[in-house]
Amino acid sequence: MADKPAGHGTEQQSGGVGSRIGASLRSARLRAGWSREALAHHSGLTWSAIAQIESGRRRDVHLSTLSALADALGVSVDYLVGGRATVGANLLEHRALIYSSDEEFLASAAPFVAEGVMRGEAVLAVTASRRSQLLRKALGRDASHVEFADSARWYRSPWEALDRYRTFVTERFERGAPWVRVVGEPRWEGRSDDEVRQWTCYESIFNLSLASSPATVVCPYDAGSLPDGVIADARHTHPTLAVREENSANPEYQEPGDFLLRGR
Repeated sequence: MADKPAGHGTEQQSGGVGSRIGASLRSARLRAGWSREALAHHSGLTWSAIAQIESGRRRDVHLSTLSALADALGVSVDYLVGGRATVGANLLEHRALIYSSDEEFLASAAPFVAEGVMRGEAVLAVTASRRSQLLRKALGRDASHVEFADSARWYRSPWEALDRYRTFVTERFERGAPWVRVVGEPRWEGRSDDEVRQWTCYESIFNLSLASSPATVVCPYDAGSLPDGVIADARHTHPTLAVREENSANPEYQEPGDFLLRGR
């Protein structure tokens, strides 16, 4: 039987290491699209053991159990227990959303944000004011559980933007969020050619700078208004493409070392 979603409208677990492990485990399992039975199969544990850990009823979790769960889900033990050193796995999910209309933007961004709210994740939307309003309207009551920021202020410089994202992820994770979910749309209007190059390099460096961050970041690109070169580089700097509610590996993605060394 499918699990009931755990989000802002459900009873929250009490604090402590056990509840943190349960929330992180559930979050990782749902992102993998697995039922508890599927995780039991992949990890070698029992369904009941997983259910007890996720609910917080089992707080004394052995290291071998944590290791089996982390290996099966592709995360680190540090991530599951809420430790600072989440460097055991590349946790970051960095996606490009290339859209041509408001309808296409909302068809991907709104379900992505709503799912994060439902799962009790920390959700941030950084975009232009008009698109923020569209997103708020589409989300309805869920919008009150999303933090909104203006892209013009957030994206003043590449290094400032990276620092803002690192700080946001670290603070929300330490406060107990099982995962961080971001819609982050860089501001391209009025940029010089040199500034555009800096910001395309920023998107590539993002993959390295936040590699161990427990976060999914979707970067929208308006194909109807942005230069072809910016769209092409978006495809080179994001490992995954978001199309409506589906995500696929990006065959045009270039590793940061390759992209940055090609003379950008």
